[in-house]
Amino acid sequence: MREVLIAAQYLLERTPKRCALMLILLLVSLFLAGAVFGPGTDGVDRRTVPALDLDRYMGEWYEIARFDHPFERGMTAVRARYMRRPEGIEVVNSGLRAASGRRKEVRGKACTTSDPGRLRVSFFWFFYSDYDVLELGEEYDWALVGGSSPKRLWILSRTPRLSAPTLDRILQLAARRGDDTEQLIFVEQPAEEHAVR
Repeated sequence: MREVLIAAQYLLERTPKRCALMLILLLVSLFLAGAVFGPGTDGVDRRTVPALDLDRYMGEWYEIARFDHPFERGMTAVRARYMRRPEGIEVVNSGLRAASGRRKEVRGKACTTSDPGRLRVSFFWFFYSDYDVLELGEEYDWALVGGSSPKRLWILSRTPRLSAPTLDRILQLAARRGDDTEQLIFVEQPAEEHAVR
């Protein structure tokens, strides 16, 4: 809170009053949101994998399950593709809209952080969110991915299906971390490839 007060004082001294008040309200709101919704307040373990080989992680992933959120609601055959580029990592997410049967695609970018299992991903301007690789198959054949919010969780696979034992193991890992696996929505995928064992 001390940092917010120092910033507020600085703004009041150097900007017109109306702008300064708006900026102060914004800073206080951000501080309060961080205090209320920040990591560690909900009992969910968000520690990432200790090491992530980005070159092995690149490529296409099928979404096996996810927590509900508006930007994927009603979508099937959801995939994510990660590609190294000179300016960073390109991200392409796509899926079929159930109502229209048309594929929707969104492109974004990702960058690494000092935490080896955490990326920062943006699909709009300079707004980034955490992309945390929480668990990972030894062969990089599946991943449990979350973010800084307990409302974000995905199970990803290199193939459209996971074997029952592998899926059960991932669900157990997520539950041990404190995630409510009952809230997962299982995504319909085309039957193109074999299940990961």
